[in-house]
This record gives sequence, structure tokens and C-alpha cells, in this order.
Amino acid sequence: MQQTVELDEHFFRHEAARLIAVLCRLFGMHNFALAEDVAQDALCRALEVWKLRGVPENPSAWLTATAKNRALDVLRRQRTARSFAPELGRMAESDALSPPALDELFLDSAVRDGQLRVMFSCCHPRLSEEAQIALVLNVSCGFGPREIANAFLSSEAAIEKRVARAKHTLAEAQRLFELSDADFAARLSAVQRALYLLFNEGYHGACALSAVRIELCEEAMRLCAMLLDHPLTSTPTTHALLALMCFHAARLPARLDAAGELRPFAEQDRSRWDRRLVAEGHRLLDRSATGDVLSEYHVEAAIASLHAQAERFEDTRWSEIVALYDTLMSVRPSPVVALSRAVAIGELHGPEHGLQEMRAIEGHERLAAYPFYFAALGELELRSGRPHAAREHFTDALERARNSAERSFLERRLRACER
Repeated sequence: MQQTVELDEHFFRHEAARLIAVLCRLFGMHNFALAEDVAQDALCRALEVWKLRGVPENPSAWLTATAKNRALDVLRRQRTARSFAPELGRMAESDALSPPALDELFLDSAVRDGQLRVMFSCCHPRLSEEAQIALVLNVSCGFGPREIANAFLSSEAAIEKRVARAKHTLAEAQRLFELSDADFAARLSAVQRALYLLFNEGYHGACALSAVRIELCEEAMRLCAMLLDHPLTSTPTTHALLALMCFHAARLPARLDAAGELRPFAEQDRSRWDRRLVAEGHRLLDRSATGDVLSEYHVEAAIASLHAQAERFEDTRWSEIVALYDTLMSVRPSPVVALSRAVAIGELHGPEHGLQEMRAIEGHERLAAYPFYFAALGELELRSGRPHAAREHFTDALERARNSAERSFLERRLRACER
């Protein structure tokens, strides 16, 4: 057999989310744990069989068939579908539990519908916004507790407890969420936030193996495009979110050089930026202006569009960017936004002003594990002519580096202090 796709961690994340979406519809949300178990069983079976026989030509189809057979076994053991989802009513009375009946739930359109409904089901109103987003990242995006903790600047233990409690609440919901239900708008906001964090984890996340994870960025964009394809979720805010992703994804080819080293934003080769994605970002940003809502994604996309318009770093219109960061702080304030604003002020008014703004960040202690908070302090101190202070900050950043690319970049900055 011939392997036709790259079987990496991302493949299994994606397949697990796809299978869970269908199985939740099959078994009902009150059997959410069972859906997870069946999906996990199919993935484990794949690893065992493929190790011996090789990878099939269509791994996704193989997993689908395995999950269907496993689901059929479970349903036949139960001998009734009344304890499962209402969709199985027509299969409840006899041995009519057949593969053709299950096939309908595994059609591409049904899978997309199921994935949307599972994401919205994760955003239950009884859960806090952070718990909703954590559950979406875990169930629909395959994030583990450590990755979610990094996204929230929280502890892994706290996230594990939060996700466990959230799954218990999800199981009590009995049924998958319908996109026409009353609390649709509030749930859409949480889904959008989860996809935003998924993209960020790919763009500059905390993975120990790689500083850039293009597959996560692509998955976030795929799920966001899925929102745009549905008439109820294709809102101006969704357009703005995908516009932001396009602008940032356009820079991915230049984030690492040929040697795999991180390139500072000011030193990136802008000729390597994907102009097709830049153009798509502008198109989506224009479409996002049709409503009367100004979301954080509108503002961040506007900032990214200004960067995309500058042919050189020196051409950046920093006064407009600082003004947009001021707006963003009023729309959704956070220590990370304040950090980016302080860096922009340092570019506009000079490093001393940037340092003053960084020292004034409210809640800066939440950035204590974030290496680029200390790296930003180091850059501003170095530009202010204080290499000894800069060295201390870069050393602090190096201690918090999460992968070899970050360590290599910070070591280069330390050598710059010596010079």
C-alpha cells in the first residue's frame, strides 16, 4: 500500500475531531464519552494495523469505515437506539442497524454540519467563556491541556479540571446544538475566539518541537471558512476573523529563514509574503465592514492590513497602528494587546516611551511565562543604549524559551548585547 498523505499529529487531531462530530450525532451528547472512546478506538486500531500492513491509500476512509463498524457493534449490543440520539429512531426497532444507514451520517455535508454543531454545543451557556473555548480547543481542535494552558496563560492543572467539568456539562445537554437555537449569537462569539486561539498557537505558539506550526494555522482557517459557508455563521465578524488569519498566514513563509531560524518582523523578507493571501485578506476585510459591529478581529485585521501595505518595515504607518491599538484596548483589553501596543509606541515615539508603556501594563504578571515579553523589554533597552539591562531581559526570555528556534533567536540577541 502507498501512503498518500502525511500522517502527523495534525492528521490524527483532524480525524479525531471529524469522527467525534459524527459519533456525537449518532450517540447523542449524553453519550459524549462513548463517542470519544469509539473515535479513540478507531485511531488506536489504525496505528496497530498500519504498523503491520502499511498505510492505506485513503487513511481517512479507512478510519471512517473502522469507526462505523465499531459504532455498529456498540449499537447492536445496546439493542435499542432509544438511549441514543433521536436521529436513530428509524433504526431502533430491529436489526435494521446497517452500514447504509450509518453511511448517511458520514457524508461530507453531514460531517461538516456535525463539526459545526459540536463546536456550538461546546459553548454551553452554563459554562464560562474560558471553559467554552477550552472545550472547543480540546474536542474540535485536539488540543491537550498544556497547549490550552499556554493559550490562556494558565496552569495545566487548572485547564484539566476546567475541561473535565465542561465535558460533564456537555454530557448533560442530551442533544447537539441546533444553529437556529436562541443563544446562537453568544455561542458564535466563543467559537470564533477558539479558532482565533487555534491560529495563534500555530503562528507563534508554545510547541516544544517547532516555533511555527503551519498545519494548525491551516486548520483554523479551514474551520473559519466552514463558518463562512453557513448562512447563519457568515457574519461580518467571521469575515474579519478570516481576514486576520489571511494577513498573518501570508507572512508564514518569511517567519523562518532557510536555516529554520526565526526572523524578527522588522527583518523579514517581504518579497516572500504570500500576496494572494494578502489580497484575500483585504477582500474579506472589506466584506466585514457591512455590519454595525466593531469586533477585536476587525481592529486586529486592520492593523495587519497596514503592515501588509508597507513595502518595507521603515514604511510602516505607526501612528495609525498605535491608534488602532488604542481602539483594541477599549474593545478587548488584555496584557498581550497592551504589550503589542507598547512595542508600537516604541517604534513611533522611541524606545524610552515604549519601556514606559511596558512598565505600566496592567496584569503584566500574566506575561511572566511569555518569553517575548522579556525579549521586547530587551530590545527596547538595547535600543536605549543599555546593553547590560538588555542582557538581563534576554536571559530571562531565554530561560522561558519553548523550542530550539526561540532559543537560537534569543542567543543571537544576547550576542548582540555583547557587541
